[in-house]
Amino acid sequence: MGSSVRLKDVTHVYVNKQGATLALEGINFTLKDGEFVSIVGPSGCGKTTLLSIMAGLFKPADGKVEVNGALLEGPSPHIGYMLQQDYLFPWRTIWDNALLGLELRKAITPESKEYTLHLLEEMGLADTLQRYPSQLSGGMRQRVALVRTLAVKPDILLLDEPFSALDYQTKLQLEDLVAMTLKKHGKTAVLVTHDISEAIAMSDRIIILDRNPGRTRREVAVPEAIRNESPFLAREAEGFHPLFHTIWQEFEAIEKDAVERKGGPGP
Repeated sequence: MGSSVRLKDVTHVYVNKQGATLALEGINFTLKDGEFVSIVGPSGCGKTTLLSIMAGLFKPADGKVEVNGALLEGPSPHIGYMLQQDYLFPWRTIWDNALLGLELRKAITPESKEYTLHLLEEMGLADTLQRYPSQLSGGMRQRVALVRTLAVKPDILLLDEPFSALDYQTKLQLEDLVAMTLKKHGKTAVLVTHDISEAIAMSDRIIILDRNPGRTRREVAVPEAIRNESPFLAREAEGFHPLFHTIWQEFEAIEKDAVERKGGPGP
C-alpha cells in the first residue's frame, strides 16, 4: 500500500477570549511514499500544530489533508504518532506497553504478537519484556514507544521531537536506529525538530516554516551523499556543513524579519 500525504492550503486559527490567532496559513506540500521529511522553524511557528493536523487530531480551519488520495477527517490507522514523551504506563510491563496500540484496536492476534516481539528484538529490547518502564533508561523507553507505534503497522509515522529529552549520545544512537528501522520497513515519515543537524542527517527533504503565521518559507532537498549515510555518519558527509549554514541563515532571516515587522529593535 502507498503512503502519500498531500496538504492543500492548510490554514489554522486558534480562538480564545483574547481573540483569534492565525497559527498556520496556506501550507502546501506533498509527502511521497517512503520519503522522510523534516519540518523545522523557530519556536511558535506552528510545527506541532501542523503535525497534529496531519495526524487527524483536529481539522484545519481551512484547506485539507489527503492520505493515500482520501480526505483525512480524523485519526487514521494509516498514521502513527510518536511524541517527545514516551507515555508508557508505569504499571504495565514493557511487553504489555508494546501491545497497547494493538489492544486498543482489538487487533491482538498470534501474528501481531509475533511481529511486536520481532520489533522489540530489532530494538535490542528482547530481554526487557517483563520489566517495567521505571527500570529502563530514557532511550530504551523511547524505543518501546516506537515499537508500540510500529506494531499497528502504520504506513506513515509522525515524529514530534522524539529525541529532544535524551542525552546527546543516546540521541545519536536512537537516530540511527529509527532511521534504519523506518527504511527497513518502508515507512513514510515526518519529523518535527528544533535541531537543524538532526533534520539534515535524517531527511530526504527539509521544510522550513516562517512564523506569525506559520508559512512554508523554503524547501531544501538533502544531497544524496548525505542521505546515503546513517544519521551519525551523515554529519561528516560532503555538503553537510554548507547545508547547515544555508538553513541557519534562513533562521537568522526569520528573526530579522520579525524585528522589522515590530518596527525595529528598541532603544
